[in-house]
Amino acid sequence: MKHILSLALLAAAAFTAPALMAAPAPKAPAPASPAAPVLNHPPAVSDAVPDKNGVHRMVILRGLDKVTGRAIDVAVPIGVPVRFGSLTITARYCYTVPPEEPPETTAFIQIDDGKPGDQLKRVFSGWMFASTPALSALEHPVYDVWVITCKTDQPGPAEPPPPAQGPAPAKVPDEEPPPGPPPPGASP
Repeated sequence: MKHILSLALLAAAAFTAPALMAAPAPKAPAPASPAAPVLNHPPAVSDAVPDKNGVHRMVILRGLDKVTGRAIDVAVPIGVPVRFGSLTITARYCYTVPPEEPPETTAFIQIDDGKPGDQLKRVFSGWMFASTPALSALEHPVYDVWVITCKTDQPGPAEPPPPAQGPAPAKVPDEEPPPGPPPPGASP
């Protein structure tokens, strides 16, 4: 009986081996989306991809982990993916209006969710506004993310130039009031 089973297994292997060799190899799983690069330092404005004018920008977001109740500020340079929990946040644009206008900061944000090495799923792509965070918000069961402000390496408004250092103007004597009656209560 042992010989019959061994013979049956050997025959089955002989018939399936050519079929296995002729069959196409199974496809490897699609590579996962690349994970966010690991920075060896905290994100800085200089890490951002410069815009057409060479200005580097970075958006400051506030992230809330609803499970732990911990809120932290997340610095995201434009064009550089940054991890926050299981989220990968990529800022594409950020702008804060000048101080003389009504306050507003706008940012175009893309947020993907997934574990490192797994396929990421886009959970948010759109504009966020600092003045009205609920207008366009991330809907996620674990995290909330909203815009705080933008930072840039662009210099601020120029200060007015100091007065010219030419010769000092001649001192003009103050005019004395014309003589007249003394004011009431003044002694002569």
